[in-house]
Amino acid sequence: MLRPYREVLARPGALAFSSAGVLARLPMSMVGIAIVLAVPEVYGSYGLAGQITAVYVIVHSIAAPLLAHLVDRHGQARVMMPALRVAGLGIVGIILAIATAAHPGWVFAGAVVAGASIGSVGALVRARWSYILRDPAAIHTAYSLESALDEFVFIVGPVVATVLATSVAPTAGLWLPAAAVLLGGWMLLSQRATEPPVVRREAGASGGSSLRSGGMVVLTLVFAAVGSIFGATDVSTVAFADELGSKKAAGTVLAVFALGSMLSGLGYGLRHWQSPLWRRFAIGVVALACGVSLFFVVSSLPVLAAVMFVTGFTIAPTIVNGNGLVTSFVRPDQLTTGLAWVGTALGVGVSIGSAAAGAAVDQQGAHGGFLVVAASAAVAVVATFVALPTLRAGHAPAGRGAGPADYATVVPNSDPSA
Repeated sequence: MLRPYREVLARPGALAFSSAGVLARLPMSMVGIAIVLAVPEVYGSYGLAGQITAVYVIVHSIAAPLLAHLVDRHGQARVMMPALRVAGLGIVGIILAIATAAHPGWVFAGAVVAGASIGSVGALVRARWSYILRDPAAIHTAYSLESALDEFVFIVGPVVATVLATSVAPTAGLWLPAAAVLLGGWMLLSQRATEPPVVRREAGASGGSSLRSGGMVVLTLVFAAVGSIFGATDVSTVAFADELGSKKAAGTVLAVFALGSMLSGLGYGLRHWQSPLWRRFAIGVVALACGVSLFFVVSSLPVLAAVMFVTGFTIAPTIVNGNGLVTSFVRPDQLTTGLAWVGTALGVGVSIGSAAAGAAVDQQGAHGGFLVVAASAAVAVVATFVALPTLRAGHAPAGRGAGPADYATVVPNSDPSA
């Protein structure tokens, strides 16, 4: 049953870089919640915690595509090895500032440093898969695996951060992310055999931003709307559980949401789908929107968890298909940048959805937050249908864009100039 996964993981170096990527991605699910858990304990303000987290997310959203662009030009190890060391120092700075009850400005400074340098590890790992695999079916399986691992990180990370922060020390939830980004980053980036080589454009080849592609623009907009769904769902679920007197259960309900997505991601990668990628992406967005629109009619946490579990099955396939479309809309020398852009759009959307739902909850309670979820879903559907002609026209039937040999010179990783 799991043969497709065994086959892709059997490729030389695949298991090593994929597992290292899981460790290096832990901060993406732990830093935010760890700050929210630690700051109120020391500074007595959830508002301050939210501001620091927002700064971290915004800075990361701006910096990640820029770092990815540098990776495409100079190589993963050359750019991200020093960047991840700086990110680790930034997280350590947050820990020290909170532990010593320093002026909040120092916590903000650590958040800026970490957010600006941590980049998008998921984009690095997916770029490696696209480099070592040539068969579109195998790439589909690998991308499905990575989406399932993303969900695994989001199931485990917040739980571990919460346990550490409440059982060991307020800042303990940040200890593991600091170690993970340093150790996991080193384990991933030291594997040079699977690192995509730098692709140099030859004279006369077209340049410009990856967002010059109409397909990338619409994908970015749709991913932002989908991210808004996720951000609004998180806030609304916590508010809903709080209204029912079971605030602690919110984490379990959200974990069930991620569990459904993880299982669907694993199942989705087992099959080689024949229908066009753009069509599967559109169907996934519509299915996700329909599922989350039911949240605001539920009346109990068990029912919400059940609806979330089923709806979660639409998440990973949609993300997999969206990432797959990126390979059709950008050149090989812009792949890491393209993947980082859609990931950044998702993160920006989460921030927007969280803020909008928070305001709605203050005014109307959890019901208002779930209405924001439904509104975000409507925006995602409308954006997808408006974008269908662009997605259909720009998608390469073979599932991959032109190879490097079509327009560029490949520079080996061992080249000092890479």
